[in-house]
This record gives sequence, C-alpha cells and structure tokens, in this order.
Amino acid sequence: MTKRAEKAETAEKIAALRPLYQKDLASGVERFFAPRRTTCPWCASDRLRERVRTIDLLQHKPGAFVIDGCRACGHHFQNPQLTDEGLEFYYRDCYDGLGAEAAQSILGASRSLKRHRAVARSLRPFTSPETPPERWLDVGTGHGYFPQMAGEVFPDTVFEGLDQGEGVEIAVHEGRIKRALRGSFTDLAPSLAGTYDVVTMHHYLEHTPDPRAQLRAAHTALRAGGLLHIEVPDPESAYARVLGRWWLPWFQPQHLNMAPARNLRRALEECGFTVVAAERPAAHRPVDLSAALLYLLSRLMPRADAPWHPRPPSAAARFVRAAMWRAALPAVVAVYGLDLLLSPLARRVGFSNAYRLLARRN
Repeated sequence: MTKRAEKAETAEKIAALRPLYQKDLASGVERFFAPRRTTCPWCASDRLRERVRTIDLLQHKPGAFVIDGCRACGHHFQNPQLTDEGLEFYYRDCYDGLGAEAAQSILGASRSLKRHRAVARSLRPFTSPETPPERWLDVGTGHGYFPQMAGEVFPDTVFEGLDQGEGVEIAVHEGRIKRALRGSFTDLAPSLAGTYDVVTMHHYLEHTPDPRAQLRAAHTALRAGGLLHIEVPDPESAYARVLGRWWLPWFQPQHLNMAPARNLRRALEECGFTVVAAERPAAHRPVDLSAALLYLLSRLMPRADAPWHPRPPSAAARFVRAAMWRAALPAVVAVYGLDLLLSPLARRVGFSNAYRLLARRN
C-alpha cells in the first residue's frame, strides 16, 4: 500500500469514528472522574499537595488532570481518579485501533528490544541453571515484545501474556507468546493460583487503580519461591521536579498511582514477598529531555486529525504542522543525543526516572 493510500485509509477510519467520539463527549468529560479524594490512597494521610496539573499531552483528548503527592509517605496519585468508563475512553485508540501501528513501532524498536533482553538477563542469577523457569507470565504485556526477548535468554520457558487490549492476542498470532490472557489480573488470579515460576510487571503497576491488589494477585499466581519482577517510574526522580508537567512518566491521564521504592518494598513484604534485589540506575531510560521537547512542540503546533476533535483540521493547519515538525526534527535529535550523553551522570545523581524491585514469594 502506498503512503497516499495509507493516509486515505486512516482518514476514513477517523471519519467513521468521529460520530462515536462526539456522542461520548456530548455530556462532557466530568462523568469520567470519580469524586476527588481528601486522603492518600496509600497511607490515608490528609497531608496532600498538588504536584502537577496538566492535560492529555499525548493524544490531546479533552480533559484536565491533577497529580497529588502525599507529604506523609511520598505516594503520588491522580486526583480525582478516572473511573472504569473514563479509563476506557482515554485508553481507546492509544495502543490499539488508531494507535496500534505507532505503539508497535515504538515498543518494537531495536533499542527497546535490546533493553528487554538485558532485563531478562539480569534475572538469570536468581534462577536455577539446572531447572529454569517453566512458566512465565508477563502482566501488562502489550504486544508481547518483552516475552519475545526473554525467550531468547530462557529458551526452555513457556511465556504467557496478560493484558486488557487486543495487542495480547496479536502477540500470540505473531508468535511472541504462547498464550494470551485478556482481562483483569485481579479477576483472573484465582484461576491461575500457583501456576507460574516468574511474573513480570514492567511499567504496569502505575496504570492500575489499586497496586496492592495487583501484588496480591501476583502472590496468588506464583508458585512458592517464584519471582516477581517490577519496574515502575520513580516519582522521586529529580527530573520530575525539573520538568514538571512535561516529565514523560507523569503520563496523564493513564498513570494513576506512582509509589516511591520504599513504599512498594514495604507493600511487597506485607503481601508475603522478600525483596532480593533493587535497581535504580539500570532502570533509567534516557528520554526525559527529548520527550519534554516533543510534548512542548506537540502543544504548540496545530493539532493533528483525530476523531475526538469536532472536525478535521484545515489544509493550512496540516501544512503548518508538517512544516513545523520538519523544522523541529534536528532539535529533537540533538536533545535526544543530550539525553544519551547525560544518562551515565543522571543514573548516579538522582535523576534516574525508574526503579526495579525483584521479590521472591515466601
């Protein structure tokens, strides 16, 4: 299919979806939010402060979002939080549907695949060479790129993936995982009791309304002695303070809860795990400055066409947007180079944007 034909096909899809989105938006977006909390969902303290007020900087769907921080325990959370209906609306066409091609191109990029392989290798010292993991569940697997790479490190392990979107079924079809589980982990966990030797949750917990419930589900799904590996954004990163609303890991409206490492470690111990390893520098992804620039440029440029906008942009707006992106590309590349250059220092001086915990089921 030619590029012109692909654009025409996308335009047709957007036009077909526009009436459905406009019907969803006719009553406003306020109905997508639960009542605002006055206490921290992690420790119940009422010592809250507004940390970030922003909009959807990725898809540019309508709505305003606030992240509050707890002065008592350091937990950060979306407040008010999206309801299930709100999550469905804002996730729609992000990783699947209209956003599927872009998501696969980013998540399946060679640099991402290399990173997945390195993460899998970091788990080898905690598994037995004589008896490698038999079954492995990747929760929030998306299109299954992590299990695909982990399978190269653990070739005798059966990898399964769990997610709510259609990407998990695509992952089976394309051979990246053996089995797809589609739905809520907390709902499915009782039927998976004692099934897995390893459960991985990479950049998944922050998307969930109740992270502790996810840890309990992992405890249920794991066999005794099984491993749970978690990677999440670090709300205590210095980049979060420096970049404010433009810091990528705030990622509104999709990130609902962001716990500092000490909170998550304590929650794991309370759920029946023993933390056997913790990493912060190795979890850093050098994208903070370049992502902030992309966010800013996207905010300043005329909008792209999308079905949640009332009408398509004019030909003049499309021309201006394309011209601005072409002009800005060298700056984006240069700033990404700066991200890579600063990465070794950022990892050492508190700018790491994520952390990992590895825990063993007692």
